[in-house]
Amino acid sequence: MNTTPPPSSAHAAVGRLVLLTTTHRVAPGLLSWPAWEVLRGADRVLCADAAHPQLPYLREAGVRVEVPDGGLPDAHALVAECARDGGRTVVVVATAEGEPGLTDALARLAGSGRADMPDLELLPGSYDLPGARLLDVVEVMDRIRLACPWSARRTHHDLVKYGVEEMYELVDAIEAGDRGELREELGDVLLQVVFHARIAQDDADEPFAIDDVAGTLVTKLVHRHPHVFGDDVAETAADVEAHWRRRKAEEKHERTSVTEGVPLGQPALALAAKLASRARAAGIAVRPEECGTGVGYRLLEMAVGAEADGVDPESALRAAAHVYRDAIRAAEG
Repeated sequence: MNTTPPPSSAHAAVGRLVLLTTTHRVAPGLLSWPAWEVLRGADRVLCADAAHPQLPYLREAGVRVEVPDGGLPDAHALVAECARDGGRTVVVVATAEGEPGLTDALARLAGSGRADMPDLELLPGSYDLPGARLLDVVEVMDRIRLACPWSARRTHHDLVKYGVEEMYELVDAIEAGDRGELREELGDVLLQVVFHARIAQDDADEPFAIDDVAGTLVTKLVHRHPHVFGDDVAETAADVEAHWRRRKAEEKHERTSVTEGVPLGQPALALAAKLASRARAAGIAVRPEECGTGVGYRLLEMAVGAEADGVDPESALRAAAHVYRDAIRAAEG
């Protein structure tokens, strides 16, 4: 018969064992104040990875970090270390994987009830900020560009068709209302941006990188939102649109025509609507029927009229085409 007494939940914790985690997306050495406090006050600091990016900064700050030759002590040994001298603080600086083997072993040991456990604490020393995973995208794209024979040879012109296809697939996902598909297609569009920026980085004459792209975008957004980042006031969407048009006009003051910057490669209805929008905003009245006759000009007249009524002709025709497709399928039986 087993005469071992049942485990008691009343045992006081003996010592403290801290698992300190960090993220590679934050510069090494930039740790939270609680992390620095526990590191400086610890009786022993351990790390399984001699190449851990935090170690040089910890040692520079006077923290003595041990990297055991055989790896970290097992759970029993760490618990015993914490219990020494009436209770000690041991910090384990976790590797990128987070030491799952150690945490699992500690959980089993604690659940067995056969050991007086120390206080177990998971302490994040640094956190991922919103957008931090974009650093992973840039890192992965850089590796692909260097190591993949196909990607290494791509040019901006090579990617044009893929960018157009991805945007159409994004439109399909939005119109279908499929959230999972939307998330994936947004990622595919982001890939095009990152890929183009990485290609641009290799240009011999005018190189730029993803940070330059992001910096240009931030400058543009701040400049065009004076009601958010400045003293201007915008109480309605119409006010915001007026600010946007004014700031955009200031940025493009060197243009000699309102049609400059309108991409001619976009779908015809969208192109017609964009040209009509530019002309209307500039107070320029050009009637489509004055430009010529035939089916194209009749379609142009309808597109210009739709834009003037606040209807996107491209979206309207696409919606009608979807209904038309469904009618064809119904007629097929």
